Amino acid sequence: MPYRVCFVCTGNICRSPMAESVFRARVETAGLGGRVEVDSAGTDGWHEGDGADPRTVSVLVAAGYRGDHEAQRFRASWFHRLDLVIALDTGHLRALRRLAPTPAAAAKVRLLRSYDPAAGSDLDVPDPYYGGLDGFEECLEMVEAASEGLLDAVREAVEGQAV
Repeated sequence: MPYRVCFVCTGNICRSPMAESVFRARVETAGLGGRVEVDSAGTDGWHEGDGADPRTVSVLVAAGYRGDHEAQRFRASWFHRLDLVIALDTGHLRALRRLAPTPAAAAKVRLLRSYDPAAGSDLDVPDPYYGGLDGFEECLEMVEAASEGLLDAVREAVEGQAV
């Protein structure tokens, strides 16, 4: 059974699809593509069915990542099938833990930047939606920095699974 990771932000059109795309590329490069599934969702359903924000797509494609995406809303029923739920900021972390049906499900929720040792105590990825392209570029830098540590943690978990 694959190890499943889902990235979550508010609307699933900026930060979480960016994290999904970057992490999926890291997983493929690491040779874990068949053993790790990567997805993303939003805490709210405002943009369900929409593609990623054009600025997200622009920044991803310019950096060599895929920009295809369709927004969806995170559902509490997903917890049972997910191994790790990655929140992009503390508001998402709180919302997801409240949504979790059990303490074990709530324990699956982590902040993305907690995997970046250089992040210090500021673990939120700021929402770039209301700003310019530079905010999306900054978001990508934060996502890329945290993705390395997250990949190490996921690789360790996958290697610890019975084959």
